[in-house]
Amino acid sequence: MHPAAEHSPLGKSSEYISTYTPSLLFPIPRAAKWAELGLSADTLPYKGVDFWNCFELSWLLPSGKPVVAIGEFSIPADSPNIIESKSFKLYLNSLNQTTFVDTQSLEATLRTDLSFAAGKPVTVRIRSLADIEAEGVMALPGACIDGLDISVSNYEHPRPELLRCDDSRVVEESVHSHLLKSNCPVTSQPDWGSVVVEYRGAALDHASLLEYIVSFRQHSDFHEQCVERIFLDLQRLLKPEKLTVYARYVRRGGLDINPYRSTENTQFLNVRLARQ
Repeated sequence: MHPAAEHSPLGKSSEYISTYTPSLLFPIPRAAKWAELGLSADTLPYKGVDFWNCFELSWLLPSGKPVVAIGEFSIPADSPNIIESKSFKLYLNSLNQTTFVDTQSLEATLRTDLSFAAGKPVTVRIRSLADIEAEGVMALPGACIDGLDISVSNYEHPRPELLRCDDSRVVEESVHSHLLKSNCPVTSQPDWGSVVVEYRGAALDHASLLEYIVSFRQHSDFHEQCVERIFLDLQRLLKPEKLTVYARYVRRGGLDINPYRSTENTQFLNVRLARQ
């Protein structure tokens, strides 16, 4: 368990406060998990963002009429802190009986509070249900590897030694799997997700990648660190010219978390999948 998480509201009974309370946000430093992976804030080999989507966002207009919407929050991957997910939910629920003059004033409040907690500027977008409905659900790029015939016997921790590649061939491709699962390191609740690997480098053996992804099944870690671990293990193996790894996790408590990590300066797209 992350040492700071022991003091968070995660896994504990909590009172739901329905009036604006920014102190509910609980930052967790990334440094300890970076250190586990041999990284520091100065040596991160990737760029990226954590997209959080909130499907339980509501507040009051000056007339007293409630509004419902969907919030999109983009937290830089190199921010000093992540925001513990239950504290995020409690904070968002504290808006339920709080009045805002307009959507822009709510966005400004969210931006200020979340940026303070993360330690770097957080981008905030409040979107209508009509906007989300118009976009619909999307499919992941590239080939799905879930139909490959593999044998699996280890589910307790990630096994990078399973990964294989053909370094006599250089390919550029996108592949994905919907079989990513890990467990919350505090509550042991399952975290379900889909993962995408896009790269140019030594040809990755798809069956070995699927075996590796499945080896996370009983692993305990936060979403962000699972994606960073996958990125680093693939980078070591493939020595790629470019590499992007991202995961789209199923929502829990009205929030989904979607970490993106890449060697490239690219615009990351926050698109919803069928399970989201």
